[in-house]
Amino acid sequence: MTDRAVAAVAAVACAFLFSHEAHAEEQPSAAMLQPVKHLAEFMATLHPGEHPGVFVAKGLCIVENFAPFLFCGRHAALRWEAGFREHVHDLSELKATFDDAHDYARAGDRVYFALPTTWTGLTQGRHFEEHGAWSFVLQRDTSDGGRWRIAGYGWGVTAYSETP
Repeated sequence: MTDRAVAAVAAVACAFLFSHEAHAEEQPSAAMLQPVKHLAEFMATLHPGEHPGVFVAKGLCIVENFAPFLFCGRHAALRWEAGFREHVHDLSELKATFDDAHDYARAGDRVYFALPTTWTGLTQGRHFEEHGAWSFVLQRDTSDGGRWRIAGYGWGVTAYSETP
């Protein structure tokens, strides 16, 4: 192989590697993230009498780290909300922050993505930080102007710490 051919192959290989590194993983749109952010805001504030309004009307399924851990079927949203309100009764100053989504996939009017999330706040007066993976399935609601709604999510804690 000539020096010119080696240089050409090297240039193509470098171009491929750099373009592959520069290509960021596809992300959910702002419209897709809206129900997630609204849910996190609801969870952080828990105003009495307020409900999140971000879930699908039928077929919702939620996996959580508080009993009974699985909230599916009829009245899943109401059972989840009651369980969550009980779960956080000793928490205050809740705040969620998100990193870029991973594993984004779309099939028609459904999307999936995993959202690295950090919750911070106070538990019985002690600062806490909880890291986790919040995986979502969203469904486009064609009866509501194409608004995205949460069809399901699963929460998994990956790290937890408390400080005085």
